[in-house]
Amino acid sequence: MEVINAVKRLEAQGRHIIRLEVGEPDFPTPVPVLTAAHHSLDLDQTRYTAAMGIMELRQAVSAWYQRQYGVGVDPARIVITPGTSGAFLLAFGILLDPGDRVAISDPGYPCYPNMIRILGGEPVSIAVGPEHHYQLSPELLEPALKRGLKAALVTSPSNPTGTLIPDAAMAAVIAMMEHAGGRVISDEIYHGITYEHRARTALEFSQEAIVINGFSKFFAMTGWRLGWIIVPPSALRHVESLQQNLFISAPTLSQYAALAAFQCEATLRKQIEEFDHNRLFLVAQLRQFGFVIPVMPTGAFYVYADATQVLQKTCHADTRSFCADLLEQAGVAVTPGLDFGRHKAQCHLRFSFATTLENVQEGVARLAGFLGGSLPRQTR
Repeated sequence: MEVINAVKRLEAQGRHIIRLEVGEPDFPTPVPVLTAAHHSLDLDQTRYTAAMGIMELRQAVSAWYQRQYGVGVDPARIVITPGTSGAFLLAFGILLDPGDRVAISDPGYPCYPNMIRILGGEPVSIAVGPEHHYQLSPELLEPALKRGLKAALVTSPSNPTGTLIPDAAMAAVIAMMEHAGGRVISDEIYHGITYEHRARTALEFSQEAIVINGFSKFFAMTGWRLGWIIVPPSALRHVESLQQNLFISAPTLSQYAALAAFQCEATLRKQIEEFDHNRLFLVAQLRQFGFVIPVMPTGAFYVYADATQVLQKTCHADTRSFCADLLEQAGVAVTPGLDFGRHKAQCHLRFSFATTLENVQEGVARLAGFLGGSLPRQTR
């Protein structure tokens, strides 16, 4: 938020900022979704829905799982939520008693620890590195599991690293947690945004996994605040009760509009192809500048880079000061690693390429100037 606030301050002064810190797609909500929203308003579909969501949308999500993964999911197990944040609060709400421990990866999404603590749980940060694709693994989980874990949270593709958990690791983590009486929560919000490997849902490995996804990233509906959670049948009554008490229901207009999102998959995949061009260009250029990217990101729209060599060259103590100077002096916004945890955070930063190729190219050119050199020659 500090970076975003600084960006807004500079933009208010008339500065043109290249925003490579934003974690949302730069392309607009698909037109059919907007049309469906207008139609819903014309019909005055503005009252509360059932707590679990409108059945048409739950059925559409179920059909999507069959198409994407070949997995059958009973629509009754799918709960439509106010964003994935709402889904996480439901998941933690039904699982956690005060003091219960949840394993999360470090680096990882910064909101996880806060949501766990709000509900009385204890986040257990587990350092992950490139040797494990920046993902949890059985050997990394084992020491924490000996002290007890209620759940382990897997994010694949990952924010901030853009990496996917290997299939064998996902299967082993799920088996390990379930054998110990715990649960795996799988954050799959970046599914659909992959480049070399298909992301696999945790439901392909176990029907006991709790899966969270939504319409913000692949479907480009961030401001519509709409997500979903898939839970085992035994948890449905608890989820319904908690949803009624916390949110009543997900936004009605967003639910009816989202019915049209599944008609737009071909168009959305073309945008992902554009992101892929951005990814390849950005990684190649950053590596030539001296940033170390040991694992090629194959999902989401982030590059997590080790800036140790660059910090030495520019005489910066850490990436927080580097990012602040880059923004003020060159007008390029990126996110310091401190936002995503503690494990080697001071020497890492995250670039987002969820924008146009022209913006990425301009950001790279400004970065070259900031580093005191010319733009590195592009490689094919």
